[in-house]
Amino acid sequence: MPSAFENLCGPGKPLRAEPPDAAEFGGLLRSGKARLADAGTRTLSLESRFDLAYNAVHALSLAALRWHGYRSGNRYIVFQMLPHTVGLGPEVWRVLSKCHDIRNLGEYEGDLNIDERIVADLLTACRAVAARVEALAPPE
Repeated sequence: MPSAFENLCGPGKPLRAEPPDAAEFGGLLRSGKARLADAGTRTLSLESRFDLAYNAVHALSLAALRWHGYRSGNRYIVFQMLPHTVGLGPEVWRVLSKCHDIRNLGEYEGDLNIDERIVADLLTACRAVAARVEALAPPE
């Protein structure tokens, strides 16, 4: 039976198999962790904190996908694959799905409709992803 990864590979599908790259994984992990730390800086604007946290969780989710030997053709699929890459369920990816929609409205229509609650939820989700992705990393 094909895996969730294999089901999403092929012409016109969002994933493609590509050998994992330890340097790329490490870079994405470092970038995600740095942005997550910065997103917790309460003196920054809410918009900046949202942007930093969203980009942090995207980098971390992409790192998890790359660790499994796949590359994404779109931003959203890295969130959808979290149950398969790091074992996180709907309590995390539903928040990320909502944040992805908010991010797109902000990027493409100038309507970044955020509040403290969504930023707090995004940071919680990002921390959960970070913990799981860090567990994938080989010991230093």
